Formats: sequence, C-alpha cells, structure tokens
Amino acid sequence: MLNSLRSYWRKWRASRHAGHQLDELLAHADPSAPLAVRNQWLVELAHWVQKRGALVNEDRAHGEVARYRPHTRLRYLLQMLDRNPQWRLPVARTLRSVINESDAISLLCDTGMPIRPGFWGALVERIEKALIPPPPTRRDLSALCSLMFPDGDAADWIAAMPPDLLGDLVALLHHGEAEDADADWNPFAQDLLAAMHHLVDQIASTGLSQSVRSRLSYSRVTDSPFYRLGRAMQALEDAGQAFSHGAPPSQVFLQQINVFRALLDDCGRAIRQVYAHLDENGVSVDIVFLVERAKARIRRLERLLEAWLTYGDRGDRAVARVRLVADLVRANRASQSVGELARMSFGLLARKVVERSAETGEHYIARNRSEYFSMLRMACGGGLVTVVTVYVKFLIAGAHLPTVVEGFFAGANYALCFLFMHFCHFTLATKQPAMTAPAIARRLDDVDTPAGMDAFVGEVIALVRTQAAAIFGNLAMVFPFCLLVQWAVSAALGVNTISPEKAQATLHSFSILGVTPFFAALTGVLLWCSSLISGWADNWFALHGIGDVLAYNRRLRFVFGRNGAARLADGCRRHIAPVLGNLMLGFMLGLVPAVLTAFALPFEVRHVTLSTGAIATSIGVLGMPVLHDPALWLAFAGVAAMGLLNVGVSFALAFHMALRSRPLRLGDRRQLQRAIWRAVLRNPLVLLFPQRVPQGDPRPEK
Repeated sequence: MLNSLRSYWRKWRASRHAGHQLDELLAHADPSAPLAVRNQWLVELAHWVQKRGALVNEDRAHGEVARYRPHTRLRYLLQMLDRNPQWRLPVARTLRSVINESDAISLLCDTGMPIRPGFWGALVERIEKALIPPPPTRRDLSALCSLMFPDGDAADWIAAMPPDLLGDLVALLHHGEAEDADADWNPFAQDLLAAMHHLVDQIASTGLSQSVRSRLSYSRVTDSPFYRLGRAMQALEDAGQAFSHGAPPSQVFLQQINVFRALLDDCGRAIRQVYAHLDENGVSVDIVFLVERAKARIRRLERLLEAWLTYGDRGDRAVARVRLVADLVRANRASQSVGELARMSFGLLARKVVERSAETGEHYIARNRSEYFSMLRMACGGGLVTVVTVYVKFLIAGAHLPTVVEGFFAGANYALCFLFMHFCHFTLATKQPAMTAPAIARRLDDVDTPAGMDAFVGEVIALVRTQAAAIFGNLAMVFPFCLLVQWAVSAALGVNTISPEKAQATLHSFSILGVTPFFAALTGVLLWCSSLISGWADNWFALHGIGDVLAYNRRLRFVFGRNGAARLADGCRRHIAPVLGNLMLGFMLGLVPAVLTAFALPFEVRHVTLSTGAIATSIGVLGMPVLHDPALWLAFAGVAAMGLLNVGVSFALAFHMALRSRPLRLGDRRQLQRAIWRAVLRNPLVLLFPQRVPQGDPRPEK
C-alpha cells in the first residue's frame, strides 16, 4: 500500500511539473517572432520532449520496477495540443516558419563529413565546437540540430519513432496550411536536389584532382565516371521535374536513375582502384583522407537520392525523411566526437605504415623446412653479433661517462651491431613480431572461407614456429659464447670483464620480482616504434618515387652508368627501411633510458638477448657457487618474462594497428581459436618444427 502511494505521488508530481512547463512553452509559440526567438523556442521544446519523464511502473516478483517510454512526452505534447486547439495553429505555423526560413544544405551535405585532414587542426575545431555551441541566430539547420539533439542517443530516439506518432507529427505540421498565404512552406525537396548537386560537384572535384586522377587507369579524363557524374545528375533532375510535382515516375526518369546509380558504382570502383595503387606504391595520409571523404560523400549522396525518390503517400515520405534526419543527427554527433577523430586519424596513420611493414614481415615467416633452417642460421649469426654488443656495452658502462653521453654511445653500439646483422643477413628475434603482425592481419580478410581459414591457421603456426627458432638461435649462441669470452679473458689476462659486485648487481636487477617485467614491456614498445619508423621510411620512398629519381638521375648515370644507377636505386629501395629502422631502434634503446633517467624517471632496457648475455657473463665472473644463489634463478625467470613481453607487446601493438588500418571482417573469434587449437592438438610438434611432406605431394610443407 505504501509503495503504491509513493508511486502515485511521484507520477502526479512529475506530470504536474511537466504539464506546467509544457503549458508555458506552447503558450509562447509565436510565428511572427524573430528567427532567433523561434529557434530558441524549438530548442527548448525539443529538450523537453527528449527528457526521460512519464514513469511507467511494472509489477515484478521482487517489487515495483520503474522504466521509461522513450516517446511518452512527445505523445503527451500532441495530446495537449488536441485538448487546447488555441495552441495548435500557432505551434504549427511556428514550426513551418522555422523550416521555411532555415538553410538545410549544410545539414544535408556537410554534417558528419571530415573537413581538415590534420589531426591537431581537427581536434582544435572539435574542442571549439564543444566549448562554444552555435548561436540560435543562424539560419543553418545543422547548427539548429546540434542545439536540439545534444544527447548521444538522440538519433536512435528519432529512428525508433512509431509510424502512428510520426503521422500525428506530419498532421500537426500541415495543420491550417490552407489558411496561410504561402502554402509552399516546405523547401525540403528543393534542398535535397541542391544538396545532391553540391555533393556531385565535390565528388567530381576529388575524382578529377591530380592526386587521385594520376592513380586511376583511365587513358583520358573524359572516360572517368567522375567527369560524367555532373551531367548525369543534371539529366536526372530534368527527367524528374514532373516526379517532383507528384506525378508518377516516367520511363525516361527510371532510365536516368539507373544511369546515375551505375556511375556512382563506377566511382566506388575507381576509389578502390586508388586504394590498390596506394597499397602498391606507397600510402599518403592526405590522399587517403581525400578518398575516405569521397567515399563518405558517395554514401551520403545515395542516402539523399533514396530520400528524394521516395514517392507515394505523405506518410511514406515522412518515414524515409525521418530516417534520413536520424542518420544526419548521428553523423553530426560523430563529427563532434574527439574519440571518433582519434580513431579515424589512427586508422589513416596505420594505413600509411602497416602495408609496407607487412611486405617486410613476409620474409620473417618460415613456412617450410628450408626457410626454417635458414631462419635458424640467421638467428645464430645474430646471437654471435650480440655477444660483441654485450661486451662493448660493458666497456661503455665501465667508462662512467655522463648519463646522456653514455646513452649516446650505447645507442651507437646497438645501432652498429643491428646494421651489421642486417647486411650480413642475420636476425634478432625480438625485431620480428612487429613486422610479422601486419602480414598475419592480411590473412584475416579471407577467414570467412575454408581456404582462408586454413591459410590464417597455417600462417599463425608458421609465425610461432619461426619466432621459437629465432629465439632459440639467438640464445643458443649468446649464452655459451658470452660465458666462453669471460673465461678466456680471465684465463689469459687474469682479470674479469666486469667486477663481481657488478655481476651480482646485474643478477639482482634482472629478477622477475622487481621492475623487470615493466621495463621489458616498455622495451617491447620501443621495438614496435622501430617497425613504425621502418614502415614509414619504406612508404615514403615508394610514395615519392625516389627509386625512379635515382635510376634516371643524369649525374648518377654519368658517374655510375645506366646499370650502376639502376643498381644504386634498387639497393636504396631494399635497404632504406631496415637501415633507418635499425638506426632508430639502436639509438632509442640507448638514449631513451638516459633521457628518462635524467628527468628522474628511471628506465632500463630489458632485452631478452642482451640480458641473457649479461647473465652468462655474470655466471662466468661469480663461478659455480652462483648456481646456489636464488638471485640467479630469479634472473632466469626474469629473462623468460622478458622474452614473452618483448615479443608479446611488440606483436600485440603491431597486430592491433594492422587491424585498425582498414575495416576487416574478423569473423567468429571462437572459430579462429578452435581452428588453431585443432591444428596444434593434431600435431603439437608443428609449433617447433615444420612437418615433412612426402615426396611428390603437391601440398606445401607446414
């Protein structure tokens, strides 16, 4: 009983307050007021309608539960107008006057469209819009929609409007229009046509621009669908004059619709051709931005065309146009979102570097036995070079130089050793995941087919197997040879390469119980950053055609000859990305810890291969008694964590960026996991060694 009384009191108080506020709004509807006053009145009315009011109670097993009907207030407004006819005509005339005097072109064309390609400029623009809302004095329907529908779910609220309620709203808009002097108050159909013309001009301008036109295969510009799109739009409008005035569609009009839609499809195919050219010859963020904006405009044009072609009774037109308004409100909300801007810009950046990294990563995946043994040999060579890197690092640290100077020399040591590995065709295991992740992500495009699923599973297994071989090859050389060098120096010269105190401190610093896992994860981030730089360099070289510039340079041809200039261009093309990536990785590993430490942010590189060499050296210095020291085994556990985090973090970041570089159909994640587990359980050794294919079997080795 008490609950029922409380519920009744809440409903009575809410309805009384809501009714009083609505009375005030409806009584102040004035079609002769200035536009700013009418806009502000409409904004207040829209806010009142969208408030979550009118509680409806449902009896449940555990008590009374309150829920909201999303359109209850709108129904209540229409009921109030029915009960008070003296308010209905002024409200209808005020709504018609706002629609008649407002400009819908910006709402139909520009809402939700990216304007600036730069991230920071667009960010400042969105922050300004969030802090400084548009004034109600503007004749722009886009600004009015921003004021009327500030909530994120307003678009869903509009789209979910029931047909009967929508019919009542349409009847309200047309109430008393026969008594008005100007019965032609709704310019929406003309605005739709003008907006479509504007979008056609913008799409054609993008398609005929030099940056896009030069990447299409049309021999003449007149063959481009972008060139013919404007004429087709004009022909469609001319053929639809009678249709715009309510006549049924003629045969000529239907033919022009098919021609226009076919040209839009051709424009979409041309845009995909631009993407294919960019993937092959280098990606430009500015060009991708232009193409993405053209795609969005084509989708908007198709949506406007659908709304314009809606014919039949008044209710059908209203339903189609309300859906269009919902889409526009949703797009307007997305255009003001900083998070949406960050996602879009990250996708553009990812596309710029990922495709080039994927091509490089293909060389780091061993798919058969010959490639597997080749990777093992390359990893062993990389391990031997790392032995030199470890001892040069000890010499630099023993010089007790200033922090930044020591970091510079350490970075130079890393960079030179990485470059030596590259030119000797050796490999370092931790550098591979950031390159191989984009190559794996490519396989996700076709996982919805059985062949694509098998290819993805095979690629994942090959990647795990290759990574295991690379880590094993690196560590199999680093540990024994670092130990051997320490014993040799101690036996020949009677001194240790590092002091016993330094050796003991090294073991304690690598303990898994300390900050080693955190530093190892940050080292994985640096490894990923080097792959970004490498991918950017490769993309920049291809995008600007530097290879052709070098191959056809007159001075280079005079000095080296035609063949020599071509070989120089080919060598630069093959080595520009890895050289720059290795240089930057080396100096990041040396300078980033030094700079952060100088700012009182302690950070040390925890690289699995380098740390294994340091532990081996410490064992050689401390001797056999160290085997009974728990610090040694905690350090071994820390090295294992380093391997997992170095590889895992760099691979996860690169794989996530590859997924964000373009919209991918991931399919069923559980299905992917089950497919991988089935392949592993069928033959667990496939993760460590490629299985042998019988001679004469056409299937590739796995």
